Amino acid sequence: MEKVCVLTTKSEQMTRALAVRLAGLLRAGDVLALEGDLGAGKTAFAKGIAEGLAVQEEVDSPTFTIIKEYEGTLPLYHMDVYRLDGVEEIGLDDYFYGDGVCVVEWASRVEPWLPEETLWLNFSVRGDGSREIACYSSHARWESVCKELGVE
Repeated sequence: MEKVCVLTTKSEQMTRALAVRLAGLLRAGDVLALEGDLGAGKTAFAKGIAEGLAVQEEVDSPTFTIIKEYEGTLPLYHMDVYRLDGVEEIGLDDYFYGDGVCVVEWASRVEPWLPEETLWLNFSVRGDGSREIACYSSHARWESVCKELGVE
């Protein structure tokens, strides 16, 4: 897996705005794997993806429900897999290869089941409070997406 780009945001609003822009470039079947410590910006990013997909419902972390489904311009499947060790028993792999966009928090816990084309976003908090989002993928499409976002 190669580093595709590194994004920096200085506030939660900037993190959400970046995700809104990315959402406009997503298509059915895309999987975004989010990693990072608590409070690093994963859920804020997921809210921005939802906003960019014109989801009307309030989006919050699916910590205790594992997955929340939302209707927008594309279906959005927001997952928090922190408490899982696999996906077979609850059928998450059906979502990974489905008709919507999957946003998976704590995705490393289900990495073996994620599609090869997954875009990995690793969130970290810098000393000044800004967020660095390192993006990785083995799929060339994500490089062009970063260029469309204005990041290389």
